[in-house]
Amino acid sequence: MKFNRKPIPVSEAVNKVMEDKRYGGYEEIPLNQCENRVLAEDITATHPIPPFDKSPYDGFALRSEDTRIADRDNPITLKVIEEIGAGHRASRPIRSGEAVRIMTGAEIPEGADCVAMFEICQTHERDGENYMTIKRKMDKDQNIIQQGSETKEGEILVEKGVHINPGVKALLATFGYSTVKVGKKPLVGVFATGTELLEVDEALVPGKIRNSNAYMIEAQVRRSGGEVKYCGKLDDEFDTCFNAVKRALDEVDILITTGGVSVGDYDLMPDIYEKLGADVRFNKIAMRPGSVTTVAEHEGKLLFGLSGNPSACYVGFELFVYPIIQAYKGKANQFHKKIEATLGQDFPKPNPFTRFVRGFMHFQEGKVFVSPAGMDKSAVVTSLARTDVLIMLPGGTRGFEKGDKVEAILLEDYIGQASFE
Repeated sequence: MKFNRKPIPVSEAVNKVMEDKRYGGYEEIPLNQCENRVLAEDITATHPIPPFDKSPYDGFALRSEDTRIADRDNPITLKVIEEIGAGHRASRPIRSGEAVRIMTGAEIPEGADCVAMFEICQTHERDGENYMTIKRKMDKDQNIIQQGSETKEGEILVEKGVHINPGVKALLATFGYSTVKVGKKPLVGVFATGTELLEVDEALVPGKIRNSNAYMIEAQVRRSGGEVKYCGKLDDEFDTCFNAVKRALDEVDILITTGGVSVGDYDLMPDIYEKLGADVRFNKIAMRPGSVTTVAEHEGKLLFGLSGNPSACYVGFELFVYPIIQAYKGKANQFHKKIEATLGQDFPKPNPFTRFVRGFMHFQEGKVFVSPAGMDKSAVVTSLARTDVLIMLPGGTRGFEKGDKVEAILLEDYIGQASFE
């Protein structure tokens, strides 16, 4: 089985993975813990905004009828009966010939139907009473922010499936959502395979390398909104690996292994899938890097066999694991957003298959550019530090030149899009 490999297009591989997506359900959590989660309920306006007619300026609330003959030659003087600030209400309705000194955001007193800005009024005192004079006619509803002009009660403001950012959290607080229903996070198990791997605190010895993939994948899972369970390092011994994988599947929602999916004598994952009775969805993709990326399904759970090469591992996660995590959380836009950009430097390498170049986004003269982040080889790790996009170059090409239009996948955008295409 391990040598039966026929490459399939990237889009077909993505679709095969998403056929096995599942929603993990929701939980209700306190408002102060909900950022970066996914809404599992619509946010509905529980009251109008603003909840009352209010003033947009400092000025005087009055009856427009009292100014109907006001002009430069005929100033109108009104008695100022009180002053109100934001958060306070007038003590009584105003009557003809009266005004209320009002501050920005305060509720319009009953009887008033307009606000004259402070700058167009003159004030004076007479016999211990306060007065204001205006030399222009005011219209009904002038300078009044009407109740419900921003939002009507019962209006759906944000639909479920949306990532909760600071603005969404502000809406939740505005409308009294002290608790919020959010999609559950999947628990993602991570194994690193290979006898050659050292832990990060071990000294280098000949023939060994430090285990960077596990830390990288853990960070990618958390950036994607999942929870991580590091299941450990697997040496190249079949029974030990099989038993560890079998145990982990009972404890996690999604399982990732890095390495061990190629066709070498020590690449054990294909045989582990076979012994588990897992259904291998594919084991070869027409892409670079990460062509050996393998996905299998077992009893409703997905197993992702990612390459042991860091860049290939990184790309495989973003293309195939990321959208599955979003689906589990109930996010509506489950895929990274794609944009059109201008290539910032030559990329002369021929592409027999679709190539995903680790890159970074930059701006020049109002245009969006993307450029390779460093050496483009699957085993390279240094270029990943600058990577915030994957530059997607179609197969069957002889390379690209600076200035060419290309597609780029945004890795640190939380809005996303509804499909891979």
